[in-house]
Amino acid sequence: MPKKMTKVEESIHEQSEKINKVKKIVKERSSAIDNSQIIPENISDEKWKEKEFSKPNNTVRIGTVFSGIGAIEHAFQRLKIKHKIIFAGDIDDKCKKSYFANYDIADEDWFTDVREFDAKKYKGKVDFVVGGAPCQAFSMVGKRLGFEDARGTLFYDFARIIKETEPKLFLFENVKGLINHDEGRTWHVIHDIFEELGYDVHFRILNSRDYGIPQNRERVFCIGFKNKTEMRFPSPIELEYKMYDFLEDYIDTKYFLREKGIKFVTSSKNREKSYTQVNGDVALCQKRNQQFNWHGDFIFHPVLENEEFEESFDEFIFDVKDVEEKYYLSDKVAKYVLAGGTKNFKTSTETDLDVARPLLQTMHKMHRAGVDNYVTHKGRIRKLTPRECLRLMGFKDSFKIVVSDTAMYQQSGNSIVVDVLIAILKQIDITKYGENYEN
Repeated sequence: MPKKMTKVEESIHEQSEKINKVKKIVKERSSAIDNSQIIPENISDEKWKEKEFSKPNNTVRIGTVFSGIGAIEHAFQRLKIKHKIIFAGDIDDKCKKSYFANYDIADEDWFTDVREFDAKKYKGKVDFVVGGAPCQAFSMVGKRLGFEDARGTLFYDFARIIKETEPKLFLFENVKGLINHDEGRTWHVIHDIFEELGYDVHFRILNSRDYGIPQNRERVFCIGFKNKTEMRFPSPIELEYKMYDFLEDYIDTKYFLREKGIKFVTSSKNREKSYTQVNGDVALCQKRNQQFNWHGDFIFHPVLENEEFEESFDEFIFDVKDVEEKYYLSDKVAKYVLAGGTKNFKTSTETDLDVARPLLQTMHKMHRAGVDNYVTHKGRIRKLTPRECLRLMGFKDSFKIVVSDTAMYQQSGNSIVVDVLIAILKQIDITKYGENYEN
C-alpha cells in the first residue's frame, strides 16, 4: 500500500487548471522578454550596525507568506522594534505549532494554503510583506524545474498578495540559483512582475557569513518599495564567531553517530564534495533534510585521557584510522614518527596542537619533521542538535522548541538567516515605514 502524502508533498505534485495556466503564462512571458541584463544593487559604504532607527516609536505592521518559523518576526523581536503581525501562514501544520508558540497572532489571521488565501481584506492594513516561495524548484541541488515545478508557480501567489495588500515595501527571498535559472529568464519574469505591480525593485545575493553568522548560506534578497527609493544593501562585517561558539555544552547520546553514519561522514568522497564537514569554523549551508542523510555539519568530540563515559556512550567511541586508514599513521610508522629523535636530532612528540607548525612539502611522507601537525582521532562524532541549528540561523535560545527534532531540523533548514534580515532592516531604517499610533 503506497504511503499517504503529506499536505506539503501533495502541493508539490499537484496538477491543476490554475497551475497549468500559470505555467503557460510564464512560458509565454519568458519567450517574449528582451535580452537586457538586470543589474544587482550595490553594497552601501555605511556601517549599518552603528545606525539608529529614526522613528523608534513607530509600529510596523507586517504580513508574512510561507512564514515557516518566522525569521523576520524574530528579527523584529531581537531588534526590539514595535510591530504587529497582521497575517501569516504556512502549509505545514508543524510550522503553525512553532509559530504560535513564539509569536502573537490571532487564529483567524493565519492561513494554511496560500493559493486559497484572499488577502484583499488586508489592503492598506499592512506596511511590510515578507516571504520566500519554496525554493526547491530553483535550487542548484535539485532538478531545477523552475516554473515547471508546482512549487515554482507559488511565486505568483506571493505577487498576488502584494497586489491585493499594497504594502509600502516587500521583501522576497530565495536561493541564488533563481538568478541564473533558465539562462536568467526566470528572474527576468519575476523582476518584471514586481515592477508591473508598481514597485521600485532592488536585489542582491547575500551570504550569511558576511553578517555575523558562521554559515555559508547564499540567498537572493529582493526588496520592492512602493515609492522610488535610493537603496544600497548592507555592507559585510567581519566574522567574529566560529561554529564552535554556537555549540551546546551537554549533548544527549541520541545525537552521536553509530558506525554506518561515521563511515559515511568521514569518507574522503563526502569531504571532497563538501557533502559533509567535521569541526568546521564556518558551517555548510543548512538544508531541510541534512540530518536525515548524513549531509551537513558534524562535531568531533575527542576522548580525553582517563575520561569516563556512561555505558550508553561506549558504542560511539571509535578510531578514525579504522574508517579512512590511508590518512592515518600505521602502528609501524607511528612508532618512528612519534619517537623523540636520534643522536643529535631531537624533536617534540606532542600532537593535537592548537596552532600548527609550518607545513612542509614532504609532509605526505610522514617523517619526523612534520610530527607537530599530526593529530589523534579517537573519539565520537555527532550531528548538530536542533538548538544548534537554530542558533546558526540567528534564532536566540528564547525561541521555544515545541515540535519533534525531525520537524525542527526541517524548519530550521527552510528558514531565512535572522542576522541577514537584521542587517537589511537597519540599513533601510524599517521604522520609517511604520506609524506612531500613540499620537
